Amino acid sequence: MKKSSSNLDRRYFLKASALSGAFLGILPGSLYANDKEYIKEKLENGLEPGPARGETIQGLTVNPIEQVRVAFIGVGNRGSSHVRRMAALSPKAKIVAICDIREEKAKASAEFMKKQGQKVDIYSGKEEAWKEMVKRDDIDLVLISTPWEDHAPMAIYSMQQGKHVACEVPVACTLEECWKLVDTAEQTRRNCMMLENVCYGDEELWILRMVQEGIFGTLTYAEAAYIHHMTAGLFDDKYYEKWRIGHHVTTNGNLYPTHGLGPVAQYMGIGRGDRFDHIVSMSSLQASLSEFSKTVDPGNPYYNRTDFAHGDMNNALIKTHKGRSILMQHDVVTPRPYSRINALAGTKAYHEGYPSRLSLNNGSHDWLPEDEYNEMREKFKHPIWDELKDEIAKNNGHGGMDFVMTYRMIDAFNKGLPLDMDVYDGVDWSVVTPLSATSVELGSIPVKFPDFTRNHWESKRVLEILK
Repeated sequence: MKKSSSNLDRRYFLKASALSGAFLGILPGSLYANDKEYIKEKLENGLEPGPARGETIQGLTVNPIEQVRVAFIGVGNRGSSHVRRMAALSPKAKIVAICDIREEKAKASAEFMKKQGQKVDIYSGKEEAWKEMVKRDDIDLVLISTPWEDHAPMAIYSMQQGKHVACEVPVACTLEECWKLVDTAEQTRRNCMMLENVCYGDEELWILRMVQEGIFGTLTYAEAAYIHHMTAGLFDDKYYEKWRIGHHVTTNGNLYPTHGLGPVAQYMGIGRGDRFDHIVSMSSLQASLSEFSKTVDPGNPYYNRTDFAHGDMNNALIKTHKGRSILMQHDVVTPRPYSRINALAGTKAYHEGYPSRLSLNNGSHDWLPEDEYNEMREKFKHPIWDELKDEIAKNNGHGGMDFVMTYRMIDAFNKGLPLDMDVYDGVDWSVVTPLSATSVELGSIPVKFPDFTRNHWESKRVLEILK
């Protein structure tokens, strides 16, 4: 019997991909254009799981923690806002320690906590001060808000010290780091939740509920993005030692996939009945950063640079095991209005964000009129946004989604319930960066996703936020 394209076995897929790359001869600079062994190695790297270090942690629960003792690594731009929201959840959570290599940042958050009537310990002044803090035995949860390249090493070490982890996005930068996170979480039986706040947005939870209620029918495709004009900010001191722009020098792929992809993955039940199968990625030429670099101060280390690897726009297509497709875009350098697109198509409905619009299979060629749209918003709105209305107003953060996320995480620990997102979600969404870069490097050929769940994705599970 002839195999369908969606059921190509691994060997055939790798052979077809390698041959197509070699035939097209489209590797950058032709350095490896005819090196089939190099192509094969890149495509096979990390695809097969090693021996499991423990049982799956899907649905992991721990004994209820009446008061979650929290430590923070990194309290700069993002981390300091996490401190404020966590403090608002007292006494369900208690901040015991804060670490930042910049002493002034650590002291600023400690001073904020002092005004709340609570003294916290400060760790600072040396590269590995965070390790000293994480070794303490009076910490339940470590929250990480540092440069991307530090996320996985800090999360792995924290779990090895017996701590649960909440980590800013992305949770890892490399395929190897993704597997180490999974192995460590399974071995230590500790939670590692990536803090994908967009999954808690009012619009996103509304769509998720409509999907659950069958309003969309059979899901077929989606579009997700991170479109954000950040050019000037990449060159200034907003990011510690300008770490973020450094990734534009080293990596040509989708650098920041999770904000757009996370909600879409939840709509489609990725890891809960479906999985990402393969990705094809391509980038435009790079122009914006080089042009802008000529306008910054000559003392800036990125002044007049032309060696940025990342194209202005990266487009990537993901195919799932069930045959659905997801178009992803990443562009943070052109003057395009902010958008995550948040488009979802099914046989009965279609939604598109920015602005949010809904179309139903009712014979009309237009978007729902405002009154009917508002009726759908009210009917399927997730109740948590009403339940936490007052707290959201006081603590906010990205329109309220940050507080909802923090509340849900701490509430789950208090009650001994599974977290909304697990380590498999975090690595599935984060691994898009290295896989998309590999696809670009190899001439935009298909690159397979590893199965981080070791076949446990086939079990259909309801997301905790929907229970």
